[in-house]
Amino acid sequence: MADDKIILTGDRPTGKLHIGHYVGSLRNRVRIQNEGGFKNMYVFIADAQALTDNFDNPEKVRQNIIEVALDYLSVGLDPNKVTLFIQSQIPELTELTFYYSNLVTVARLQRNPTVKSEIALRGFGSEGDEQAFGSGIPVGFFTYPISQAADITAFKATDVPVGEDQKPMLEQAVEIVRSFNRIYGETLVEPKAVLPSNSACMRLPGTDGKAKMSKSLGNCIYLSETADEMHKKVMSMYTDPLHVNVSDPGHIEGNTVFTYLDAFCKPDDFGLYWPDFSSLDELKAAYEKGGIGDVKVKKFLEKILNAELEPIRQRRKEYEKDIPSVYEILKKGSERAEEAAAQTLSEVKKAMRIDYFNDRALIEEQARRYGD
Repeated sequence: MADDKIILTGDRPTGKLHIGHYVGSLRNRVRIQNEGGFKNMYVFIADAQALTDNFDNPEKVRQNIIEVALDYLSVGLDPNKVTLFIQSQIPELTELTFYYSNLVTVARLQRNPTVKSEIALRGFGSEGDEQAFGSGIPVGFFTYPISQAADITAFKATDVPVGEDQKPMLEQAVEIVRSFNRIYGETLVEPKAVLPSNSACMRLPGTDGKAKMSKSLGNCIYLSETADEMHKKVMSMYTDPLHVNVSDPGHIEGNTVFTYLDAFCKPDDFGLYWPDFSSLDELKAAYEKGGIGDVKVKKFLEKILNAELEPIRQRRKEYEKDIPSVYEILKKGSERAEEAAAQTLSEVKKAMRIDYFNDRALIEEQARRYGD
């Protein structure tokens, strides 16, 4: 039944969240929250996971806790409807990770596409050399798919909203659940990935046209930035390098402005901001034919983005006035989350037969054995 669903998702606090996060997952989380029909919904700040590759810069993670929390609240996540918590404040997650690590081989982790790409990106050994590949990577980072499985299963999540790039992590979690249940008996709940329905939202490119938004590349539009800051970025966005003159035929494929329009544009936007057209398909056809300048399209996109982001900016300003209350929201959410995780851990230890002090039958059996 729908109301039996338990939803879990989160983000690493390595920087402010941007519109890629928004269309990829945040917007969908708010929709799910408002539609209801679930038993519980958990949204967490994955600080422990962020420390696996920022272990030498804990202050970066520490400072970004509040940034992510403000972004969560400003997009409309309601602490009265969902549980907002900080990962490191749930010690049960660490213990579950340890137990699950016995169910996964080093070779399997090396084959995980997400881990594999990160190992190659960071230059930790040569992929052709199986012994050296990944040999220089921190163990915590290497095993973070196991940590993610602990996050998911601790709360018995049935549905995990993720981007396309996180699918391998969910697959790994499912494998761990199946292995545990096969060995120890049916205990853990098998999760499924919930992907954005709009393909343009699965991985929004950077404003420079590169495949990924990155703070270091300066190609992000942040949820928290001002309209003026966003204006500069939209006006400098990558479009079609062959579209030199307004009269030139334009290309949609690889044109970042149109990718953003695919992610954000709604039918009503044309009546509000560009009544010359009735749909995005009509605008695309006209652009491809020639006669429409990039600046006009960018201004149209800017109006759409401002309409979406201005309420978010205003809510953030309100929450910024009382930062202690934001921390209190996270504290209370972490306390509720720990209660749920503690229950799961108890069930896991019982299944693994390591709940010695709670097993009265074991104690009595040993007492009889040594009493005879």
